[in-house]
Amino acid sequence: MLTGNMIRTDKWPLQVNPQQHQMMLDTVAEYRRFCRALSIIILNQWPHLAQQDNFAAAVERLIHPTQINPSPRHRYFAKRFYKFPSYLRRAAIEFCRGQVSSYLTRYERWRSGIRQRRPARPPVFNPDAGCYPALYKGQLIKFDEHLAVASIKLWDGKEWLWHEVPVQRKRKRHLLGQMKSPSLVVGSRRCHLSMPFQIKPDRLPTGKIVAAFDLGMNTLATGSLISRDGTVAGRVFLNPAADIDRRNRQADLIRQKARKTVKLSRGFCKGHYRKARHINEHIAQIISRQMVDWALLHQVSVIVLENLKGWRPRGGKKGSSLKQRFHHWLHRRLADLVRDKFREAGGRVEFVYPRGTSAWAYDGSGKVSRDKDQYELATFKTGKLYNADLSASYNIGARYWACKLKLTHRKDGQLP
Repeated sequence: MLTGNMIRTDKWPLQVNPQQHQMMLDTVAEYRRFCRALSIIILNQWPHLAQQDNFAAAVERLIHPTQINPSPRHRYFAKRFYKFPSYLRRAAIEFCRGQVSSYLTRYERWRSGIRQRRPARPPVFNPDAGCYPALYKGQLIKFDEHLAVASIKLWDGKEWLWHEVPVQRKRKRHLLGQMKSPSLVVGSRRCHLSMPFQIKPDRLPTGKIVAAFDLGMNTLATGSLISRDGTVAGRVFLNPAADIDRRNRQADLIRQKARKTVKLSRGFCKGHYRKARHINEHIAQIISRQMVDWALLHQVSVIVLENLKGWRPRGGKKGSSLKQRFHHWLHRRLADLVRDKFREAGGRVEFVYPRGTSAWAYDGSGKVSRDKDQYELATFKTGKLYNADLSASYNIGARYWACKLKLTHRKDGQLP
């Protein structure tokens, strides 16, 4: 269901020169040093600070000298972080508050005996968090009229000064929603702004057709348009074969090296695993976008998927590649991306009970027999050959309508 406003984040790469890049690195390092010192203060003073009505003001009284509070308890901050921006200080206070609260919650769970393993060690508080500074609009970051140049307040090692940085490219969310305060994300080579936008999508009109997708291993996504009377209005097969071959090539290299290694050490083939993981993420992004675009093209307001959350495969003999294929299967990642992208467009994603959707024929003739050599082919009891994934997508759409029209009272036919 749609819940009104939502926050979506875009990535805006910045075009910086070497001097600006170094200042951004210094800015992030200075902000993290401030958060490290501040998190220790908040952790030690947590029983007192947690009872305050204004948490940020209570922390500032401990570290920040003012005319009313000329001698704070911790004078280190005023000397070490001279002229630290006030809005950046308040952003650091909120970040450290969440960091300390999370640690104490996990520690209390450990003390109460809620553990994954009985000999599990207690959680350790880590003040070296990889955080990035939040840039409040008008105070730490400003944009020109066309959002082509960003003026950012940076630390150059001596003082905080404004620097103009061109924005390389943008997406379209700044035209659809309200801009919130971005974060400055800096790496060893590149830097960008993490731009959040508050969006309120218009709900798509409810129609009499749904888009049902079967997420498989032979064909990544097989979709069909199913009406409430069972009519199939359209079909689509989405399978990025070239990208899947690239990913499988990395998996084959891992298997070849594993056969030649007696004992697999920590970090074994981490480069190949990283490449396979990134290719998989790329596949999930493009296929989820194609699924949503196909549904919007046919004016569909509901996408139906199988509820495979928590599902674990049990197939694959020892030495075969089937378990590895299951490991790279994108069923959950695709479902999450489709849900988020379609919700932003005003639609909704529903999940149905998955058992039997591929094993039974869509025409009600009974269980199907899968071809051993070409597993995506199914033979019905009537002798008809049909695509197993396409038949499964029909069953997924039919199961959704059966529940919505209250044609079944079985528990496995209901939406979760």
